[in-house]
Amino acid sequence: MSHTLAAVFDNRHDAEQARAAVLAGGFRDQEVKLSAADASSGSAAQPAASSEAGRDDTSIGSSIKHFFSNLFGDDDEDTHTYTEAVNRGHQVLTVQGDTLQDVERAADIIEGYGPLDIDERKSEWTAAGWTGAQLAGATAATATGTAGQYMGAQQSAQGGTLQGQAGGASQQRAGSSEQVIPVIQEELRVGKRVVQRGGVRIYQRVVETPVTESVSLREEHVVVERRPVDQPADPADLAAFQETSFELRESAEEAVVQKTARVVEEVVVGKEVTQRTGQVSDTVRSTEVDVEQLATGDLDDDYYRSHWTSNYAAAGGSYDDYAPAYRYGYSMAGADSYRGRSWDEAEPELRRSWENQYPQSAWDKFKAAVRHGWERLTS
Repeated sequence: MSHTLAAVFDNRHDAEQARAAVLAGGFRDQEVKLSAADASSGSAAQPAASSEAGRDDTSIGSSIKHFFSNLFGDDDEDTHTYTEAVNRGHQVLTVQGDTLQDVERAADIIEGYGPLDIDERKSEWTAAGWTGAQLAGATAATATGTAGQYMGAQQSAQGGTLQGQAGGASQQRAGSSEQVIPVIQEELRVGKRVVQRGGVRIYQRVVETPVTESVSLREEHVVVERRPVDQPADPADLAAFQETSFELRESAEEAVVQKTARVVEEVVVGKEVTQRTGQVSDTVRSTEVDVEQLATGDLDDDYYRSHWTSNYAAAGGSYDDYAPAYRYGYSMAGADSYRGRSWDEAEPELRRSWENQYPQSAWDKFKAAVRHGWERLTS
């Protein structure tokens, strides 16, 4: 199941830059197509006309409509919307991907090249009297002077279609000439959560310890002693002159063991709470809006073309490769954020901005041309 992304641009340069970036991102040539309203610009192949004379499909405008019909369906509202965009002189870049992730990746790439908000433009057209499907159909059938250019072969999109423009596109109010560019800034919010950081587990067990104590024990023993005596018996002795018996018992002490339990120690387990100040580091993003002065018309273009011929033509390539560098340096020199700053001071920021806008163009190769455009305005 294939998915399709459609992005609309105001000028061919941005559209071609976006297409080149998408191709550099790994998409095949037949998956990336560019529909334009200016047949004289670029060298892309145009769709072949039908061999049957007199059919409406022989018009380039009808071919444009059929191209979008293949993508969105004959009766789909988007078919008429994007056909109208081409008829009004805009550039429509379409990218087909096998998965939704592919077209989302393409959208991230295209976002850096300033696509238009098609919903805002559609609202303007409607406010000006455009009636959608009916007017778009009539325009496509009669637009014999409208040229449509396509980059790559036409292929129908099967399955879902992802329509839209990159989220960074500027928004234009319907019925107004104002251009509203939102300035977005992220805010850092710090919260707290409870996490387990360890603890203690208490065990209680019984142990036996041998104990030895000393005790004094008393014992009695009967001792029989016979002593020889030779003396006359007195009357008391005569009274005992008869049979009798006596008992004398022995006694002894034994050690008696008795145990009693006593509390000799207490183990107290509790928690102590402490407060500390934690430092949280992160980055927040914000958008900045720079106001660039547009280069003047043919006179500046002739000047820069002459400069390219004198300095870079011998190295190969074409003037169109260097023209964006001249324009970039000239326009950035007139931007509010760079006004009054020297080239050496501004170069690091200019390089970062250049590499974001033109990732396929090495800064070291075009640096001199950018600087010349900068100094043309500042000198």
